[in-house]
Amino acid sequence: MLEIPCVIFAGGKSSRMGEDKALLPFGGFNTLAEFQFSRLSKIFKNVYISCKDSSKFNFEADFIEDIKTDSLYAPTAGFISAFRHLKCEKFFAISVDSPFIAKDEIEKIVASDKTDADATVAKTPHGIEPMCSVYHRSMEKKFASMLKENNHKLGFLLKTSNTLYVEFEDEKPFLNLNHPHEYQEALRLMV
Repeated sequence: MLEIPCVIFAGGKSSRMGEDKALLPFGGFNTLAEFQFSRLSKIFKNVYISCKDSSKFNFEADFIEDIKTDSLYAPTAGFISAFRHLKCEKFFAISVDSPFIAKDEIEKIVASDKTDADATVAKTPHGIEPMCSVYHRSMEKKFASMLKENNHKLGFLLKTSNTLYVEFEDEKPFLNLNHPHEYQEALRLMV
């Protein structure tokens, strides 16, 4: 099992989905969040769920509730909360809506990480995957500045940091469930 903690980000607005995607049934579980927590708990020794309000979940997990901000659905608040809650030097960040990123992809990213990096990020021919990455504590102040400036563009943050990119040719594991048709496709893939 991987020693680095894993934080599942499940505090997004889900505006394109039209409903909270973390609460959608998936893979034999009542919710996508529970599915992710269950499968990632087999890869990581410690798994946390970053969210706005843990009371929406009806399963046992270690939750990190986001700091209260004006930017209600910004991932930056989740990162700041994770750094404050966890006392470690780095953690693995993954979005609740990417259920096909498997142990192989995760281990490749973690193994590629270097101590002098600010972040180690998956990259496919489609682009970077900032929500499938290792983030170091050196990023904590940068996230705080971004939140203060109401800037929530992770791509910009990564361009201006010491970021390592880990190349993946296959884009399929990085499928995000942003729209209803992507959710339906993911349900078909799970059969």
